[in-house]
Amino acid sequence: METVLTRPSAAPVIQALRSIGYNASTAIADLIDNSLDAKALIININFAYAESDGMITISDNGMGMNEEMLQRAMNIGSKDPRAKRGANELGRFGMGLKTASFSLGKRLSVLTKKNGAYSERCWDLDHVSECNEWQLLTVIPECVKNKIGTIEDESGTIVCIDKLDRFMGYDSKRKLKETSFYNKVARINRHLEFVFHSILEKNEVKMFINGNEVVPWDPFMRYHPNTMEGEMQMLRINDNRIKVQYFILPHAAHLTEPEYKKAGGYKGWRDHQGLYIYRENRLLYFGDWMGLFPKDAASQLARVRIDLPNEADSDWQVDIKKSGINLPEDAKRRLEAISSIARKVSRDIFYFRTQPGPRNPAIKGSLNTWEQSGSEDGPQFILNRNHPILSELLKNLDDENAKLLNLYLKFVQLGSPSNIIDSPKVPEEEVQGLPDSQKELIIQFASSLLKLNVADNEEQLLNILLTQPAFDGLNRATLKAITTEANLFDIN
Repeated sequence: METVLTRPSAAPVIQALRSIGYNASTAIADLIDNSLDAKALIININFAYAESDGMITISDNGMGMNEEMLQRAMNIGSKDPRAKRGANELGRFGMGLKTASFSLGKRLSVLTKKNGAYSERCWDLDHVSECNEWQLLTVIPECVKNKIGTIEDESGTIVCIDKLDRFMGYDSKRKLKETSFYNKVARINRHLEFVFHSILEKNEVKMFINGNEVVPWDPFMRYHPNTMEGEMQMLRINDNRIKVQYFILPHAAHLTEPEYKKAGGYKGWRDHQGLYIYRENRLLYFGDWMGLFPKDAASQLARVRIDLPNEADSDWQVDIKKSGINLPEDAKRRLEAISSIARKVSRDIFYFRTQPGPRNPAIKGSLNTWEQSGSEDGPQFILNRNHPILSELLKNLDDENAKLLNLYLKFVQLGSPSNIIDSPKVPEEEVQGLPDSQKELIIQFASSLLKLNVADNEEQLLNILLTQPAFDGLNRATLKAITTEANLFDIN
């Protein structure tokens, strides 16, 4: 087969890469991902205004790069998105450093240091356009290097973007004035405290903009006493384990004016409802129900967090900017079920203020008695053990009665018609192999029946156990072997 090697023209491709669709906030967030992947603990973002130009620098104390690593990082498309990545790694395409930077300005300079040795590279798009070749400069221009300074630690990296035509609005008739410039920086700050809130909340990474620390903004108000938390559910979507949990924010009546304003976020209460999709604790997408439901005023208290591993990118179609995403078909039905519960609780609170007042203890969980488990095997529906009535009841019971009640609820859950699974019949004389957890459940239940004098002898006990939906599919020989091994009649 005859082939011809073709190389894309540099100038038009570079211009196309500048127009992928970043805005200033998503571009800066994408650049910060590189610092996090380098295990940086301190990240400094600086914006310097100049009427004819400006400069953005992102410096970190991460692992840094040697000459070979830097060259690879500055190549266009330095990673195969199909390659397996390390745990918690945020990058995928090997494009973010370049495309995010080019969306802001025409010159990208990287100064990096690893184990005390410096390396540097520079993309200047004016130079690329002029020669129409992929010519990467091996030395950063002195005018830039003098401004960005040096790296104090043994390892670290400084990314500098200048010739800020896109950021400063040079292509439009109105260039950014200094006030507008710093207003834009403030909007970027709000975006970063939101996108990276889960990472910053761990207090392992510190992030600063022009010397001011970026304070995480939690969209779920988890520390407010009137916030309701649904139970964490694990879904298996195309061999990836996905965590899902819903949160119901407090009614406005339970918030101070500053709390209400802050909780609304920069888009407002109505536009912050919906699904919040995270990958490795980094927010990718938020603010609507992604075609599962329309937005409405009564659902504005409902926010559903979905946590993905980075292996799930292709299933969820995460884009280069990490701001576009699509729900896999296999996820839609289960997310719709979980979200519908959250929306219902939100409507109850929105219209009827069914939350407790601030003097009452915090309620964790919804007001529904049953919730979908989202599990592919095991119970399809689970009892809401965080229901406020049950929580109050358990507070007033001693340990022995609380255990008895919990055992009863476990059997109510297992005996629900929705949870009964048709099991293959086993010969009566054959003792079935069961996991220890199921054996323990049988022993607990049988022991309780004997203590309550519901059964007087082994024959009665086995007859009762055989009628329980929770033990459907187990034969007499199996139940007898378990109760005999436990010496239940000797104990009781």
